[in-house]
Amino acid sequence: MDMKKIEFLSMPALFLDLDAFDRNCQAIALHAKGKKIRVATKSIRSIEVIKRILASNECYQGIMTYTAGESLTLVKQGFNDILLGYPSMDEKFLSIIAREHAKEITVMVDSLAHVDYLIKLAKSVYGQFSVCIDIDMSTNIFGFHFGVRRSSLRSPSEVLAIVEAINASEVLHWKGIMGYEAQIAGVGDNVPHSYGKNTIIRLMKQKAKREVKRKRAEIAIALQQRGYTPALVNGGGTGSIHYTATDEQVSEMTVGSGFYSPLLFDYYQEIKYEPALFFAVPIVRQAKKNIYTCLGGGYIASGVTDRTKMPLPVYPYGMKLLPMEGAGEVQTPLSYSKGRLSIGSAVVFRAAKAGEVCERFTEIHCYSENQSTFTLKTYRGEGMCFL
Repeated sequence: MDMKKIEFLSMPALFLDLDAFDRNCQAIALHAKGKKIRVATKSIRSIEVIKRILASNECYQGIMTYTAGESLTLVKQGFNDILLGYPSMDEKFLSIIAREHAKEITVMVDSLAHVDYLIKLAKSVYGQFSVCIDIDMSTNIFGFHFGVRRSSLRSPSEVLAIVEAINASEVLHWKGIMGYEAQIAGVGDNVPHSYGKNTIIRLMKQKAKREVKRKRAEIAIALQQRGYTPALVNGGGTGSIHYTATDEQVSEMTVGSGFYSPLLFDYYQEIKYEPALFFAVPIVRQAKKNIYTCLGGGYIASGVTDRTKMPLPVYPYGMKLLPMEGAGEVQTPLSYSKGRLSIGSAVVFRAAKAGEVCERFTEIHCYSENQSTFTLKTYRGEGMCFL
């Protein structure tokens, strides 16, 4: 990390270590095992960075978006293999997709209500939809729900009912199925000072891996017996790609956070990528000896809020958040006892999650050992706001 380059930036600033980022792209590609990796845009939130990933290795094909509006924006930027990863009820943008972009954009459903809605909408605008079905991949362990609350589809018969409803329509075209094993991909099992909890989560993940593979196989067999062959079977995430790639039913995995490798991915036992995305805020006050206050810095990650969702100061080494204040919207006080710091100096942080921090900046400053510094726009810098 070349602090001389960072000190000249107008802060707060977001910056990307391109060398670490490019190495992450290649490290993730090694897990593909000949399968396709789809890029999750919500974890990147920069058109040019998404394009850099897709160009880095032939295994990267297609993107997974998070809203209908984003999908339309990206199709206009030349992306032509777009899987909208979440059901949408946005009539305005879905109408455009149905009329003009059904081949490039595949929409998501997980209920008959979604199917009925899309049929009515497509007919009303004389359009059509390509459709993917989202399947619940959570695990029940002795009555405990291990996973996230997403799809309501849990059995082969439920999935078949949706496929048949889609195929019975003249305006919907079934593409395949998706199942995100969040309890494997999105749960840390190497959190500091949590030995007992880590042990339990690892055991639960091992059971979940067996259950997820069994569920996919059962659904695949049920589809085959009815003569249905999915064009895509999507699964995985940064935290599970090494496992998901071994599932013979899966044709593609989705990865997003691993390219930036935010703080939460330090807390995984089985994956290790290089931190690549950072933000810098300036010291603007010295509240007392060994207490320095920065401007901004309160970029808290979504989800159940605890200390793991806070950003972590990484430079100068030894700076710590104050337990009674944490990272704040307009100021972040830090304790530091390893030397004297100057007003105006930069403090560098890592965000807990990947793409969310990009919503707070209009540009990403990119630097490399062998390239001159340049900037790329975030979605926000392009004037886009989707959620």
